[in-house]
Amino acid sequence: MYTKDFEIRWSDIDANRHLANSAYMNFMSHTRMAFLMEHGFGQKQLAQHNIGPVVFYEHIYYFKEIFAGKPIKVSLELKGISEDGMFFEFLHNIYDAEGKNCASCEMLGSWIDLKDRALVTLPKDLLKELNSLGKTEDFKILTKEDTRKFGKKPKHIDPSLL
Repeated sequence: MYTKDFEIRWSDIDANRHLANSAYMNFMSHTRMAFLMEHGFGQKQLAQHNIGPVVFYEHIYYFKEIFAGKPIKVSLELKGISEDGMFFEFLHNIYDAEGKNCASCEMLGSWIDLKDRALVTLPKDLLKELNSLGKTEDFKILTKEDTRKFGKKPKHIDPSLL
């Protein structure tokens, strides 16, 4: 399991004087990117492959409030990945200084070709690095159908209503 430690800053607190939901997202994103950068997914390497990560969804479950003044630890584990690396699912957990699980997040994403703007498979060297991440107990090989499991589709409106 990959982990990263954070201090709660004044700017991370919301009107209820606890950690703002946007701060949870920022800490988790920072943790993901730190792991990726440490494993060959830096800007230079991604530019060489002309790819970038995209997020399909992030589902956050809040268990316990987090307040300023105490550090937190954010974990990252691989919950699933397609055989070709096109799709990946991460699990984050956020723990307080006493090790209590305050929040959990499931994040599903993919890789996009930055020129063609289409989803692409992950190059083999990067796939190997991504597969080095610790896996969850319920880890699975993802299929395209897993990316559609919630059945959400866009519902467009008549432009004249805008």
